Amino acid sequence: MNITITGISGFVGQNLSKYLRDHGNIVDGLSLRHENWSLDKNAEAIIHLAGKAHDTSNSSDPESYFKINRDLTITLFKQFLTSDSKDFFYFSSVKAVADTVDGILEENFTANPQTPYGQSKLEAENYLLSQNLPSGKRLFIIRPCMIHGPGNKGNLNLLYKVVEKGIPWPLAAFENQRSFLSIDNLNFLILKMLQNEKMVSGIYNFADDNALSTNELVKIIANISGKKEKLWKLNANLISGFAKVGDLIKLPLNSERLKKLTESYVVSNAKIKDSLRILSLPISAKEGLEITIKSFKK
Repeated sequence: MNITITGISGFVGQNLSKYLRDHGNIVDGLSLRHENWSLDKNAEAIIHLAGKAHDTSNSSDPESYFKINRDLTITLFKQFLTSDSKDFFYFSSVKAVADTVDGILEENFTANPQTPYGQSKLEAENYLLSQNLPSGKRLFIIRPCMIHGPGNKGNLNLLYKVVEKGIPWPLAAFENQRSFLSIDNLNFLILKMLQNEKMVSGIYNFADDNALSTNELVKIIANISGKKEKLWKLNANLISGFAKVGDLIKLPLNSERLKKLTESYVVSNAKIKDSLRILSLPISAKEGLEITIKSFKK
């Protein structure tokens, strides 16, 4: 199959393109940064990964999210509609639905994003869903939760550095459950969707099968690092107050980062597994995190 991927130089793009090539597909990248870009007329599927990621420092111009995440997606989709390509995958985000979750997030939840990032992703989704798909074409809106894997630098790497240095984890008082998404499971799901001609258009959450707490994650990191786990249950209100100070004077710990590290955010993957008729994903949540964390040691 001939597949075009936007954002192919990013973390997901590099991993997904290699995985798809390893399974016999022809994969090309399309840069939307170049003027006069156009789709490859031979592309059978388009996977749109390119976008502006959520800036936890909240220093980005809000309008930039809409120009990149919404407007570029609209332009690309218009070309898809008039092309011979069959499948369009839009990588949105669970944050297009909700910034915080009570219970388990499913695809049919009423969307109410509070950030420009989430709002721009939702507006792109709404546009795509409002268009009439020509016969033979399919639209898949993918809502992944936090993606991780070897080579990915983010909050997981930050947490690893804290634990690996023997620094106590001071946020153990925050009890939470959180969904993650291993890059291996993401790759597996996309390939299965491409291969399944009976898959119907729609919105699909991507997440590992089980959620884990941050405290469990600290224990996994400590075990891999050969360190003794140090979980400190400091007063949660005191920590929250310190994070608000971090908002004002730009400390490493601010309210946004504290939320990412301690909030509960559980995402259901039941719909995608049911559609593909699979009982479980290849990599468990714990196994995936162990693979990622071991890569930090290198």
